[in-house]
Amino acid sequence: MARPDRLYRGYVFDLDGTVYLGDHLLPTAGETIARLRALGCRTVFLSNNPTHPPEDYAAKLMRLGLPTPLDDILVSTQVLVRFLQELMPGARLFVIGEAPLVRALAAAGFEVVDDAARTDVVIASFDRTFAYPKLQVAFDAIRAGARFFATNGDRYCPVPGGGEPDAAAVIAAVEACTGVACEAIVGKPSRHTSDAVLEMLGLPPGDCLMTGDRLETDVRMGLEAGMAAAIALTGATTEEMVAASPIRPTYVLHRLADLVPASAAAGG
Repeated sequence: MARPDRLYRGYVFDLDGTVYLGDHLLPTAGETIARLRALGCRTVFLSNNPTHPPEDYAAKLMRLGLPTPLDDILVSTQVLVRFLQELMPGARLFVIGEAPLVRALAAAGFEVVDDAARTDVVIASFDRTFAYPKLQVAFDAIRAGARFFATNGDRYCPVPGGGEPDAAAVIAAVEACTGVACEAIVGKPSRHTSDAVLEMLGLPPGDCLMTGDRLETDVRMGLEAGMAAAIALTGATTEEMVAASPIRPTYVLHRLADLVPASAAAGG
C-alpha cells in the first residue's frame, strides 16, 4: 500500500536518509512531522550511527526546525550501554569506534582499554579512524577469549553525494581474521533496539509505525517487533529494490508526506 489509511499513535523515524540528508531536511519531512505532532501523535527518532551523542541529534533537529526532547531520541550507543550493563556490568572494553562512543561507554562506568590481555569485550562500530593496530588488538583479544559485540551492522552511512563505509566493514574485518562471528549487533534491526524504542513510546507495537529508508534494518525491525513499517524512497532504497526484496513493507512512501492519511492531511 502506497499510503497509510489510518493514523498511528506512535511514529518512529530513522534520521539519515529519511528525515534529512547532510544538513538539509528531505522534502516534506518537516511539515509531515509537524502535522503528525499537531494531530496528537508521538514522534521519536532512531539512529544506528554512534558517531554523535543524542544531544547532537537533538541540536541538529532544532536547527532544522524540528525541536525534539532528548528523551525522544535513541542512538545505537545508548542501546549498547543498556545491553552491556545488563549482560556484563563492569566489563573492560576494547572499542573500535570514534570518540563519542568511547566517551559514552566510559561515562556509563565501563573501563575502556587498549591492551588485548586486559580486554573482556571487543566492540566493533562505525570508525573512520580504523587502522591495522586496532585490528591487531581485536584479533589478539578475541583469540584470548574476549567476547565480540557491535553497535550496528550498516554497510554504509548515507552522506550527500554517496556514502561512507560503516560498521559492517569493521565487523567483517574482525570476523575474517579471527574466524569468530560477532555475538550480538544491538542496533537496528535487533530486538534490543525495538524493545528500547517501544519502551520510550509506551505504546503497544500495533499502535506504532516505523519509517526508514532501509529494508534490512528499519523495515525488518518494525515488522519483527509487530509494528507497521514504511519504506521511504528518499535514501538508500529504490522501488526496484523493494520489488526484489523478500522483506515486504506495510507501506511504500515516495515522500514523508504520504505518511499522513488523506483524511487527516488537511485541516486544523
